[in-house]
Amino acid sequence: MRLAIMQPYFFPYIGYFQLVAAVDRFVFYDDVNYIKNGWINRNRVLAGAGDRYITVPLSGASPSAKIRDVPMQPREVWLRKMLESLRHTYAKAPHYPRVSALVERSLSAPTDHISTLASQTVVDVCQYLDIDTEFVATSTQYGNAELKSTDRVLDICAKERARVYVNLPGGRALYDEATFHSNDIELAFIQPNLSAYAQFEHAFRPGLSILDVLMFNTPDRVRAMLSTEPSR
Repeated sequence: MRLAIMQPYFFPYIGYFQLVAAVDRFVFYDDVNYIKNGWINRNRVLAGAGDRYITVPLSGASPSAKIRDVPMQPREVWLRKMLESLRHTYAKAPHYPRVSALVERSLSAPTDHISTLASQTVVDVCQYLDIDTEFVATSTQYGNAELKSTDRVLDICAKERARVYVNLPGGRALYDEATFHSNDIELAFIQPNLSAYAQFEHAFRPGLSILDVLMFNTPDRVRAMLSTEPSR
């Protein structure tokens, strides 16, 4: 079985979904410390010839808080504004009606915490694209929060009986291949593919939220864009 572990991100970029599509089970790393100014509660979307952030405002977020424990501000503070902002940018995009319905449904998930909401955005996009990867959160499954870094990853792999642990390129600086090999686990990586596609009449801006990809491409086309084979 192939396994990946990542923090839950808010409508993340296509590379995150290429990782999801490359594994059998995807683990949301939700009981580690919150990272300020990361991708847990925000992402970038198109803005004319440039880009801008869409952000879920939080209450009491700090580097000492676990992601799963960080609450969002009430939806009446931000939801309508975010939906209107997306409508203003993407109303003329070819797949806006379906994708805007996806966004509204995803952001209405019954939770007050950003970890659950961010995870839900990933799960809902995968359902939209018919990606059948299984999802689980570290806070609900493994009982090993006392372990750190590689030791925890190896323990999760052992409990899942995973034979391949798949990473984005940043994992190369974190993990030692020999350590995984000694535990009978192959360490593999995918290289994100940020293929260009039409974004109205502007020059292509890569690495935006998956929402941008969905607005301009059919589900079949996006699934083809997600096909990335891991390598060592």
